[in-house]
Amino acid sequence: MDLVSVLLSVVICIFLYKVFYGGEKESQNFPPGPKPLPIIGNFHMINMKKPHLTFMELAKKYGSVFSIQLGPEKLVVVCGADAVKDALVNHADEFSARPTIPVFDKTSKGHGVFFANGENWKVMRRFTLSTLRDFGMGKKTIEDRICEESDFLMETFKSYKGKPFDNTMIMNAAVANIIVHILLNHRFDYQDPTLLKLINIVSENISIAAKPIVLLYNAYPSIMEWVPGTHKSVAENMLKLYNFLRETFTQHRDQLDVNDQRDLIDVFLVKQQEEKPSSTKFFNDQNLTVLLADLFGAGMETTSTTLRWGLLFIMKYPDIQKKVQDEIDKVIGSAQPRLEHRKKMPYTDAVIHEIQRLGNLAPNVGHETTTDVTFRGYFIPKGTQVIILLTSVLQDKDYFKKPEEFYPEHFLDSEGNFVKNEAFLPFSAGRRICVGETLAKMELFLFFTKLLQNFTFQPPPGVEVDLTCADAITSKPLEHQICALPRS
Repeated sequence: MDLVSVLLSVVICIFLYKVFYGGEKESQNFPPGPKPLPIIGNFHMINMKKPHLTFMELAKKYGSVFSIQLGPEKLVVVCGADAVKDALVNHADEFSARPTIPVFDKTSKGHGVFFANGENWKVMRRFTLSTLRDFGMGKKTIEDRICEESDFLMETFKSYKGKPFDNTMIMNAAVANIIVHILLNHRFDYQDPTLLKLINIVSENISIAAKPIVLLYNAYPSIMEWVPGTHKSVAENMLKLYNFLRETFTQHRDQLDVNDQRDLIDVFLVKQQEEKPSSTKFFNDQNLTVLLADLFGAGMETTSTTLRWGLLFIMKYPDIQKKVQDEIDKVIGSAQPRLEHRKKMPYTDAVIHEIQRLGNLAPNVGHETTTDVTFRGYFIPKGTQVIILLTSVLQDKDYFKKPEEFYPEHFLDSEGNFVKNEAFLPFSAGRRICVGETLAKMELFLFFTKLLQNFTFQPPPGVEVDLTCADAITSKPLEHQICALPRS
């Protein structure tokens, strides 16, 4: 069914809308925004495939805090580095909840860590952070594992002998193996059908979730549940992933040794066996299943996509690639890149930061208010969905001299020293800051330097590098091929 038919169906179902949602009174001093139409709200003016582009335009008219209505629901959008930090840091508790996103809630049902709230979220987040640290996040043990994986990645690139190839699945597999090591104590070959299946499930859902029909489903779930379409595939894909994960931790349970906890699953299962009220309330199989899916998806997709953007940017700007390679040759030489090298490599560090900034992996992130809050002069009621527009932070003109260009000097002073930038928030901030931030930073530096130490990257002959974003809920490059020419 095409989008026009779906919209007509929604309009025809006006009486259902009134039954399911009723009318809501406008709260006093709610943030301003464009006037909504009956039933559809502001859907008519939204870029359905890349809503963040519409929000960026609306911010120019309405300011850093404004409202938008998608179907029956009024949302608040927070834009710009100062307003976003004010919300997430200075009002951390008030903006700390996640909204219920119907297309994902069908399967996650508030379990895990990403879409969880309340006490369950606090317990799962605390457990995740402590377990990731125990298994080496930020330590030499996981650094060794990333270095080992970077060798496999380099050999795979080398096998193409400078000929064009698509690096999507290869990069996904390399990064996935790091989180799989922590979660399952396992390493997959890049061609392993199980790994390819898991990667495809996650990648497909990230693409499907950006489709207009999914936006409509999230706005009108009771109506759209009866409409056929690709939005149904999200839940089907998640159930496939959950089934694999359940089989995996069932096997772990059979082999569990309390004195030899090999991975996150083992640690969770040991917690499950403890004679405490929290053991059954929080450390149950549903939470384990969704937590593993959350960590696998987030741990694989964002970092691998950032690395793919990195190779695209340096193919587009070969002079920047050459400067990075010169610094690698000077500081590391032919040795294995290690994290200790980073502090001696300000230019490479600046380039990686700029890749994350302009790559803009999570253009907008959903939050929800936990209580009534007066924010920047506006009243926002409890339970209001708040879109944190990270695009507007990473491209804030007050903090970045050339916000829409690839310019590593955003993170360098006049003498070439690395400098932090207060608007660099690719992992978000506050209570919901990414739990894997430390791990992602390690992976980006070690994989990126290993690849540029060993290869010069170019587009295939006669092909222009295209930096257009594909349609997905994360900012992914369009399909493309690269040439990895071995450095002598």
